[in-house]
Amino acid sequence: MTASTTRRTTAARSRIAAVGAIAVAGALILTGCGDQTEKGSASTPSGGTSKDNGAPLFSALPKKIQDAGVIKIGTDSAYAPMEFVEGGKIVGVDPDIAEALGKQLGVKMQFTAGTFDGLITSIYTGREDAIMSSITDNKQRQEGLDDKGQKIGKGIDFVDYFSSGLSLLVKKGNPEGIKSLDDLCGKTVAVQRGTTYEDAFKAQAEKCGDKKLTIQAFDTDAEAQTRVKAGGAVADLNDYPVAAYTVKTSGGGNDFEIAGQQSGVGLFGIGVSKENTQLRDALKQALDAIIKDGSYAKALEKWNVQDSAVKSATVNAGQ
Repeated sequence: MTASTTRRTTAARSRIAAVGAIAVAGALILTGCGDQTEKGSASTPSGGTSKDNGAPLFSALPKKIQDAGVIKIGTDSAYAPMEFVEGGKIVGVDPDIAEALGKQLGVKMQFTAGTFDGLITSIYTGREDAIMSSITDNKQRQEGLDDKGQKIGKGIDFVDYFSSGLSLLVKKGNPEGIKSLDDLCGKTVAVQRGTTYEDAFKAQAEKCGDKKLTIQAFDTDAEAQTRVKAGGAVADLNDYPVAAYTVKTSGGGNDFEIAGQQSGVGLFGIGVSKENTQLRDALKQALDAIIKDGSYAKALEKWNVQDSAVKSATVNAGQ
């Protein structure tokens, strides 16, 4: 979950950096597999996997994936409406887009839940073929750099499929009168650890100077939201689609509201190994195909996030 972001043509989410100099946290690349156990999984069946597979783009896939009949995808399934668990299955915007991609490619798209800050590592280790979790495509992640610009990993490639803007989530009624990041100086905020949202708050903290901004970081965005709801923090930062969904669903619409305007604009990407250019290019072709046939738009409309649609697939277009 991403602050030039935004998870992330009107709204742009991020889990690209949003407001200020946002760089991927070193934890995204250095951390181990973390909680990469199978907390939940979801498969989106499409065509068969034999050599006579009739799916339009089956032949574009690497032979290893053709033989397996599945693309293994890592995600952090705690980011409604993008990806979350419902009835024991991972559902949301990303799984629905992936299902449409799978129909073009003729393989299953199998999601496995893990922690956000372990996703990039799961690509390095080969545990997953791809990662899709509202991840902001930025240069740091592409090049494997930490937040100081030091090389600490191989980096990954992104197929960009979604654009979004960042929004501040505050308690219903906005008791602190928050309208922008600058209004947070001297206050306490909550955020999910290892995201570009946390980076955005850190950048704002530097701007605040002596008027200290206190940042409380949590393993999940749900925990950060709970902190805001309880009054222990004045705001959480998230992609607009996620913030809007939270406002609508939490407490029957009585817990939160969005403060001020969206800030930043960025792209979410499907992450793949730099060594697996064939899979990357196949996913790009598939995304262009579902944009053209309308199934991409249908998936976004289902979750009311059509303003975050991209017009065509791009690779590593994040800044």
